[in-house]
Amino acid sequence: MHSEPRSGRLAAWGNALLAGLVSPDDAALTIVGDDAVHRVEGLPGEAGPVGLTLALGRLRALGVTGYRIALPAPGHPLGLSGPPQFNARALEAEEAVVASGAAYGLVPEVNEAGPVGDVHVDVVWHCLPVREAPPADVPSLGEAERELAEALREATEVLSRLDVAASGPVAEAAIDAYRARAERGAGERLAPGYPPRAVRVLELAQRVGLLISVAYENGHGGAVSASEMAARGEALRPVERVARRAQVAAYNAYVEERERG
Repeated sequence: MHSEPRSGRLAAWGNALLAGLVSPDDAALTIVGDDAVHRVEGLPGEAGPVGLTLALGRLRALGVTGYRIALPAPGHPLGLSGPPQFNARALEAEEAVVASGAAYGLVPEVNEAGPVGDVHVDVVWHCLPVREAPPADVPSLGEAERELAEALREATEVLSRLDVAASGPVAEAAIDAYRARAERGAGERLAPGYPPRAVRVLELAQRVGLLISVAYENGHGGAVSASEMAARGEALRPVERVARRAQVAAYNAYVEERERG
């Protein structure tokens, strides 16, 4: 989960566009990133899918004043407020964007084609009605930062005790690759207009996500008994939940600060 969710890019750069800090074309290009194309389907007044630049402008005209994200998982509707149809689509995609100011949400459908190393990715964002209500289980930035620090300490202690922390050349290569990406993207993890604390929380959440991903991808490590493997899972699950909550808090910080005045 350490990679940037598409919903995060859309929300962050959509907020920067609404604030007048970036141009429509720059926002759309950054949101698309390495994908081939993004389109938005289901916009009121449009008969079919439209390009991202047009869609962002149309949403603003419909009254959207900001964007939050949701990163739900089974049993944890993080960032969602309903209705059930939207929540179900968001849970299937494991992410969504929820607008404020107008009751719309966007859920990505990702389509990939082509051989490994030359994969063509196009994304269709489905625009659906949402319920205007507080999003579920989203912490403040301060809460998220404290939770991350505590969860990381606890997980590191448990994983070290079980000798299941990631190690070896595969894990080291993954960590080196992440550090290289972090250095290249320093200061670009969020769009203009976000507070420095949000950038710091997002970076820490992504570092925690790297630990979780590498730990899962390197098998069971030194945990050879069923009880050790269960303890390992119990150590990782709450940390993963905390990291997702922190990511949502970071991306939603722009709207939260604006609404507080």
